[in-house]
Amino acid sequence: MTLPLLARKPIAFQRTLLALALAAVSASASALPQFTWDPAAAGLNGSALTADNLLVSNYSTITFGAGNSFTEAGYLSISAAQLGGLTLPSNGLNSDYGYYIQFSGSGTLTTPGNPGTTPTLGTLNSLTYTLYGYNGTSSFGFAGNTPTETATGEVALATGSLVLGTVATTPLGDGTFNPSANAKLSINWLVPGFQSSSPAYSIALTSFSNTTSQVEPFAGGFRIRQGGGSINFAAVPEPSTYAMLLAGLGAVGFVARRRRQEK
Repeated sequence: MTLPLLARKPIAFQRTLLALALAAVSASASALPQFTWDPAAAGLNGSALTADNLLVSNYSTITFGAGNSFTEAGYLSISAAQLGGLTLPSNGLNSDYGYYIQFSGSGTLTTPGNPGTTPTLGTLNSLTYTLYGYNGTSSFGFAGNTPTETATGEVALATGSLVLGTVATTPLGDGTFNPSANAKLSINWLVPGFQSSSPAYSIALTSFSNTTSQVEPFAGGFRIRQGGGSINFAAVPEPSTYAMLLAGLGAVGFVARRRRQEK
């Protein structure tokens, strides 16, 4: 059934207002914001770097449980920093000093199945992490199914927890599969002067996509060895951004109320 033209115009106007409000929010968050990390502020070797993205290697274990639940734990080794899509010179990163994230979390498969044959989707229910810095080098691996690292003298630089997150697996038709994950995390910076930006960043955005060569299945789960991912940062949206969105939503509500009154 097609609505009369006069009936369609208010609906189109509502959608336009909402689209403009959402576009304003999206535009404010579209570019990767820059940040500066200064290892000297934490007593670490190395010079300050300014970047907008971090590349990480994932060493983690995913274990399936009862009721479509799963747990995940491991380490994210920061392998390189990028700015404007270009990888920066290491300047001693992973030779004179390094960073890694230790994390653990749990979730639920909302679309469960055998990942080797069926696409699966899931939701992260909890996740906590600590960002560490250390001098010298470290190696990452597994003792059985337990992730391991060899750094010494670590300094805790930040902690945080889950805001929201999703996971998925994609079968490739030969019994193998690619797991992926995305998450938004809170940040609590622990060392004054280590991280600087304007405004101060309080959100970490993570994305991971792992190839079949990085996936090692075992009974009841799988390991990810040197999987690929990235981390970048953002601030909580400014009050003016929320105000713009709310104004757009308010206008939509006003039009809807007016339509009801005119009926």
